[in-house]
Amino acid sequence: MHIFKITCFHKLSLLLTGLTLISTFSIAQPGKTVDARAKLIHHIDSILRSQVNDGKIPGAVIQIKQRDNVIYKQAYGYAQKFNYAYEPLAVPDQMTTGHLFDIASLTKVVGTTTSIMLLADHGLININDPVSKYIKAFGSPDKAAITIRHLLTHTAGLYEWYPLYYRASNKQETFKLIGELPLAFPVGAQRKYSDLGFTILGEIVEVVSGLSLDQFEKQNIFIPLGMNNTLYNPLTKNHDYKIAATSFGNPYEYRMVHDPAMGFQFKEIKPNQWNGWRHYVLKGEANDGNAWYAEKGISGAAGIFSTVDDLQKLVDMLMNKGKVGTEQFISENTINTFLTKDKFNNGLGWMMDPANSFMKDGPERTFGHTGFTGTSITVVPSKQISIILLINRQQMGLIGGKEYYNPNSIRAQVFEAVMGYGK
Repeated sequence: MHIFKITCFHKLSLLLTGLTLISTFSIAQPGKTVDARAKLIHHIDSILRSQVNDGKIPGAVIQIKQRDNVIYKQAYGYAQKFNYAYEPLAVPDQMTTGHLFDIASLTKVVGTTTSIMLLADHGLININDPVSKYIKAFGSPDKAAITIRHLLTHTAGLYEWYPLYYRASNKQETFKLIGELPLAFPVGAQRKYSDLGFTILGEIVEVVSGLSLDQFEKQNIFIPLGMNNTLYNPLTKNHDYKIAATSFGNPYEYRMVHDPAMGFQFKEIKPNQWNGWRHYVLKGEANDGNAWYAEKGISGAAGIFSTVDDLQKLVDMLMNKGKVGTEQFISENTINTFLTKDKFNNGLGWMMDPANSFMKDGPERTFGHTGFTGTSITVVPSKQISIILLINRQQMGLIGGKEYYNPNSIRAQVFEAVMGYGK
């Protein structure tokens, strides 16, 4: 039974149709001098411009917003700089603020966590429900104690990562396989970030709603919030999207499977038993291998493409305690439940640990998340400030054939600069 319908938030969707964000540089921040704002813009600009000019990153889009005012919004560098042979393009694709990014693990919070929020808010699930209430495979002795809360907080004891596509080729096979895999550690004993847990949360959304994950999110999050450029598998849509390129196939995941030093060896997985690797620049296809190869681009862990403006609409709703305009999209109580720290210093879905570079030593209740492709969201409710930073770092390739450039230093510098402005 389809529990949710597009018309569920029809009024809210209409409310958002005509909204547009204020263009870059157009507003002086209330209570701040023009000089302070100009100083912040200059600082942020120098950070990102130097990273592009030094060849650390190919491009980026940033948006900083406080209350109703966009402090800074700018695109840098290129959306695609190289072809598959790692040769510079004769005419590289200039980055714009309208480009779609593969937001990678931001999918976990933008799509999956928000979906679970809605289901909980409407009384259709309880976050303390055992997962076995919805998924029979989790009724086994080792998994019976796992709750939805455990999945949201990465404390279910599931493997951190597993090459699901070696043994599954569609979402049903994927769900079945995760249910059969042994646990890596006791339930609730520690926090180990797991893509598998959020893949199962996606299954719960489907079981409870009667809709596919992408349809549920489209009808109940993206359309109502006016996130008209947020979707899975953009290449399958009849639309000429501008899309930032990511990696040259999946070289990092190839290394995860083949290189024992990465620590992801499983006795039942033989590296050469599967060879469906992509051999082209990824542009509009989910970079995440499990999402793409095993789930056809649609997963609770990864796969969403979005723009900075669309992500801002979700962030604004969260900063406004679940409200969009005068409409209560998600109850304040549910927002507070998900954005309250647990014993591991994190919220439900959202990260809240101030040790993270993108919210380093931030004020209490600061929250955010990152994506492997180079994306990040940081929200500081006490200052009503948000930072959305989208970087297509993988277009520079693996450094020494091993790792992608780590954008944590960029995130930390940007956050520190913004916190200095927000004082």
